[in-house]
Amino acid sequence: MNEKEGKKKRICFVVAVEITIKAFMIDHIRVLQQSFDISVVVNTHNIKFLQPSGVNVTVIPVKIERKIVLFSDVIALIKLYHLFRERKFDIIHSITPKAGLLAMVAGAIAHIPIRIHTFTGQVWATRAGVERWFLKTIDKLLVFCATNILVDSHSQKNFLLGQRVVSEAKAHVIADGSICGVDAEKFSPNPAARKAIRDRFHIHETDITFLFLGRRNRDKGLLDLARAFSKICSEYNNVHLLVVGPDEENMKNQMIDICESCSEKVHFEEYTDVPEQYMSAADVFCLPSYREGFGLVITEAAAIGIPSIGSRIYGITDAIEDGVTGFFFEPAASHDLMLKMARFVENPSLIKTMGEKAKINALEKYSKEKITSAMLDYYRAIASSL
Repeated sequence: MNEKEGKKKRICFVVAVEITIKAFMIDHIRVLQQSFDISVVVNTHNIKFLQPSGVNVTVIPVKIERKIVLFSDVIALIKLYHLFRERKFDIIHSITPKAGLLAMVAGAIAHIPIRIHTFTGQVWATRAGVERWFLKTIDKLLVFCATNILVDSHSQKNFLLGQRVVSEAKAHVIADGSICGVDAEKFSPNPAARKAIRDRFHIHETDITFLFLGRRNRDKGLLDLARAFSKICSEYNNVHLLVVGPDEENMKNQMIDICESCSEKVHFEEYTDVPEQYMSAADVFCLPSYREGFGLVITEAAAIGIPSIGSRIYGITDAIEDGVTGFFFEPAASHDLMLKMARFVENPSLIKTMGEKAKINALEKYSKEKITSAMLDYYRAIASSL
């Protein structure tokens, strides 16, 4: 409660899709609503979608497309401008690139005092030429219009500083990183789920199971993972690969072609709303991405007690301690990835020892309680300046 005005400061979160709020911001909003008046702008037809989660905030539908659709984007920009002028928010906070660009530009024109955007990775990091320049320029415009930038990992912040996209004065990382932290209650070992999933895919309890969980596209390095696993399969009989997540670029068929000689040991699940159960079923998590803002799935797997193998890129380097909680391999180097996978197969005791250390690290540095508390402190600090 603001003593001068006798009312709560008004915060508006702006996102393109419901899942962004549900996956990353729900715990923050649940705590923030006790001290602030919260609104959420999102492309939705269900303004009550947050109520089942115990969050009672104002939801305002605005059609924000995830991809560039010029006419629709201009309409959304105009609607955001009028909304910001009418509601007179004290703070607006955007997440994801398109929502961020529109919200920060509209917020600047509408003279919203504090305009925050959270970076969770850069699409242009893996692009080249004119496309890279264009997408990077959009991020620079976004930053110019924002008053505050949050970055969900220290290594990503350093990357953005090196690329001259953000300044040291404007950019900030909450606690040790991560946009939302790890829910230790949710991400904990589940022996029943482990048995059920392994039985369904005919995986013996003593077999080593590698897991990828996330969106399936080329930037996730899945073809590198398939090549590495195909080599592992040719040398060891007790290995399986479990790939979970929506297939955006026909990755399944391409991976099966690469793993033709051992396709019966590669298992796919299109969608799950219980990722923690698949993590419990696995032994080693693999994230061979070419770009990541922060390896949240690595810390979630770690909370369950499994180590990870990740590409040595910004974002992931925050989430793994090399040789302690997992291994790094050089991006796009499938042979290097195969060698790291082989270390776990040849020495299964590493899974237990590294998994235990990974769990301690994840819960000490990235618990949701720690991140949410730090987020609340951050908001109180910036609100006190108004």
